[in-house]
Amino acid sequence: MTECPCGSGTPYSECCEKIISGGQPALTAEQLMRARYSAYVFTKMDFIFESTHPDHRQGYDHAGTKEWAETAEWQGLEIINTTKGGADDSVGEVEFIARFIEKGDSREHHEAGQFKRKDGRWYFTDGQMVRPKPLAVTKVGRNDPCTCGSGLKYKKCCGK
Repeated sequence: MTECPCGSGTPYSECCEKIISGGQPALTAEQLMRARYSAYVFTKMDFIFESTHPDHRQGYDHAGTKEWAETAEWQGLEIINTTKGGADDSVGEVEFIARFIEKGDSREHHEAGQFKRKDGRWYFTDGQMVRPKPLAVTKVGRNDPCTCGSGLKYKKCCGK
């Protein structure tokens, strides 16, 4: 049994394969996101197209998407956060990071994917790239403990 690439820890045949093959609908937005990732891994482009909301399919490049999915070396999916998107919701958001290697370079696709339920089925509508948050810099005072962990005051250690 092959473990599902979505990171659930369950066999593919018991996880995303059922959703991708049409045997079972995704019950949540996160389940659909996981199935879409697995579809990229296994180049199931028909599922990618069909799981995109009909109002958001314009401009979909089937051949280009398939070529990208085939040439990428998929490394894993990390779900960062899910907002709504449950069995009783009509919309949801799944923030995720899809890791892959493209032309020898490690890459991360960090996105907040939007999902919408239509006629009882979840669909992907749109996604926005998540930008890194700026680093928070805390100013160290001269008489504060040194940040290196020496136990000395900053002015007597790294602040010299």
